[in-house]
Amino acid sequence: MLIGEWTKHTFIFKTPGGTSRGVLKTKPSWIIKLYDDNNPTITGYGECSIIPNLSIDDIPDFENQLNNIINTIDFTHKTIPNYLPAIQFGIQTALLDLKNGGSFKLFNSSFTSGDSGILLNGLIWMGTIEYMKTQIKQKLEQGFRCLKLKIGALNTSDELSLLKKLRDEFSSDILEIRVDANGAFSPKNAPFILNKLHKLKIHSIEQPIKQKQWDEMKTLCHNTPLPIALDEELIGISDESIMSQMILHIKPQFIIIKPGLLGGFNISDKWINIANECHTGWWITSALEGNIGLNAIAQWTATKKTTIPQGLGTGQVFSNNITSPLEIHKSILYYNPLKNWDLSLIKL
Repeated sequence: MLIGEWTKHTFIFKTPGGTSRGVLKTKPSWIIKLYDDNNPTITGYGECSIIPNLSIDDIPDFENQLNNIINTIDFTHKTIPNYLPAIQFGIQTALLDLKNGGSFKLFNSSFTSGDSGILLNGLIWMGTIEYMKTQIKQKLEQGFRCLKLKIGALNTSDELSLLKKLRDEFSSDILEIRVDANGAFSPKNAPFILNKLHKLKIHSIEQPIKQKQWDEMKTLCHNTPLPIALDEELIGISDESIMSQMILHIKPQFIIIKPGLLGGFNISDKWINIANECHTGWWITSALEGNIGLNAIAQWTATKKTTIPQGLGTGQVFSNNITSPLEIHKSILYYNPLKNWDLSLIKL
């Protein structure tokens, strides 16, 4: 019989992360542990990760629901019931880990053997212009040639000025720039912003307006001078027919796949399949998971054999992350099989 346990772990940002929704100083996660009571030495771990004010799982009774599920679920079923996305992801990850011997190797590939890596974009948090300049300088020195900047919280002219200075120094052939608005703009002012970004040869913009405005987003995607990537728009949609309907209606240039927010790898695979059928591009990002969740997402991403930069570099933002074999060298994420996991911070 499989036994499930969980504990809460609050990650602390080394430096507060600024977004258009506010500044993040901490982020809650719940670590799941699964084991067979006949062989308790082999354990599988998963992570339920929530971003406050973004995840649909950000509800007052989340822990009660998690506790009830862990105590009542029949883990022998081949499919996991459609629970909250974060719980779905955490349980699915723990089951995969346990199935593969509890070694944190969920998907075998040249990535987990340490023979290949995953190209990353560098994340630039919102903040003062000087703070953002400092982050940009650090990422460029670390070898990143694709940067993703959070925009929409500061004065628009200041943000555009920063982007212009960056582009004046580094051409689009040398540096790819992506921006993420997190729904900061209105349908009325978004076209103006998009035109300005296009002139700066920005690669793409994520979620320029708030989600659930399908007609307005469709108009933007149809008329945009630069690619638009849907991000928050995907969260909370699990019905495959609605997934297809949304993509076919809006016709975005890209979608952003976040397994931790969408509900695991099965639904993420469905999004990718639909995107491919609709000739929509995609890339994968983490959603501020700790290293347990990030490790699972990275290993799954490696099986997709995509060559464009992915958003999996957030494991370094926490001061109390779990020590893992994940390492970043010159903008590439590697799994070092010679490095051990250290779960001493997890009280299970």
